Amino acid sequence: MKSSAFTKLMSQPAVLLGLFVLLLSFLTYFQNYQNPPALFWDENYHIASAQKYLNGIYFMEPHPPLGKLLIALGEKIFHPNVADNQFIGTDYGKELPAGFSFIGYRFFPTLLAWLTAPLLYLILLLILRRPQEATILSFLYIFDNAEIVHSRGAMLDSTLVFFSAVCILAFLLMLEWKKNLRRLLWAAALFGAAFGAVMTTKETGLILILFLPFLLWKLWPDRQAIGKTLGVMAASFLVIFVGVWQTHFALGSTVNPKLPDSGYYQASPEYKQILTDGTNGFIQNFPVMLRDSLFFMGHYAAGVPRLDLCKKDENGSPFYEWPLGARSINYRWETPDSRQYRYLYLQVNPVIWWTSFAAVLIGLVLLVGSVLRPPKEPLEHRFLLTVFLTMYVCYMIAISQLSRVMYLYHYFPPLFFTFLILAVVFLELKGFAKWKFTEEGKQWGLLIFGLLIFAAFHFYRPFTYYQAITDEQFKRRAFFPYWELTCVNCQKESPIVVPTK
Repeated sequence: MKSSAFTKLMSQPAVLLGLFVLLLSFLTYFQNYQNPPALFWDENYHIASAQKYLNGIYFMEPHPPLGKLLIALGEKIFHPNVADNQFIGTDYGKELPAGFSFIGYRFFPTLLAWLTAPLLYLILLLILRRPQEATILSFLYIFDNAEIVHSRGAMLDSTLVFFSAVCILAFLLMLEWKKNLRRLLWAAALFGAAFGAVMTTKETGLILILFLPFLLWKLWPDRQAIGKTLGVMAASFLVIFVGVWQTHFALGSTVNPKLPDSGYYQASPEYKQILTDGTNGFIQNFPVMLRDSLFFMGHYAAGVPRLDLCKKDENGSPFYEWPLGARSINYRWETPDSRQYRYLYLQVNPVIWWTSFAAVLIGLVLLVGSVLRPPKEPLEHRFLLTVFLTMYVCYMIAISQLSRVMYLYHYFPPLFFTFLILAVVFLELKGFAKWKFTEEGKQWGLLIFGLLIFAAFHFYRPFTYYQAITDEQFKRRAFFPYWELTCVNCQKESPIVVPTK
């Protein structure tokens, strides 16, 4: 990475293009996020959890609390519903009252999804050093149909991706400011806080810990900088981690006997006594409450079923299919008339996903080739390529070890890394075979790539925004069999197995 200061990158054109990215992502992610006014996918679980926070009900969950706390906070701020206690006696909400509004519950997940786009722009600006290129490559996130449809619900993944993006930005800023201790420590505090937010949203974010050995490599042998950086990181991490969990514990003071285990969720006798005494808000009880919560998360994960592609209604998919966008998930559907249907489908933008995965393969070839057969011109961005490829590969290896069913949206974190890998590969590619890539040619190629992303986004737009579509229009979009896109009146077919259950 070049040594020019980050502040010099923020020229007037760069700021204006950043605002353009902010506007585009508002139109794709945030606009009319309250529609459709119906529950889909895990909203049944997360809104039920949010209502427990709003009513002071004690509960345990298979995920850390930050994402659900933000869902509850949105409802607390806007309070568009007359009542917010429909689901305090269950972990899975079903029937909604007439006129139920999603404005509050979906606000923060959608807001963070929207703001992830300008974060990606800043990250790309640090890598590419050119605002125009950073803008076009921001399209990888802005126009991805799968991330849009999932992020416009009361889910956890947009929160995870947002704070992961903050971690990546902070990591790059630490590299940028490694010779300026004051700025380095500010970036370290940002990284620690963002990592704390990641680890209180979903456990899969633990992969970001791999940034630390790369950072230490760059800071070595300045032991003073290393010690202070790690100390600031740890402090800011603990503030967020402990603060989020303690907020969760303090809000849950009332035991509802309608909930599992008579409302105790397998709490230990010590935790039950804490609830009886009403001392769940006391910080000295934090270790016991955290221990029991983590134990419950492990217990719940052990009970999640395995992936079974022989089931006709299986929505999960094996990790090795994710880079191709498989398998799509039909979140909900309805029919406005006898000829058309509305679908809310987790369907990828194939231009984005396939090109990004191709960048991973090219990046691996470049990196391995630079070791086995060093080129005449060494890789200029070998360090960043190594970092992002390591994060991607290690995430996929870790996921491959899980026996429980996983879903396409679990690929969102490594997908974000593929965007950065693509950016580095774009910088490194100087030609192919006998063709040499000129700067002007690369710029035109990037522009055409942006147009293809935009065209594919509009092609799959009906699945993203619940727009009416006929069976024939649906079938034209289901051209790749591994997606297993299936319309209401169609027979589901799998190129891998024959469903029997």
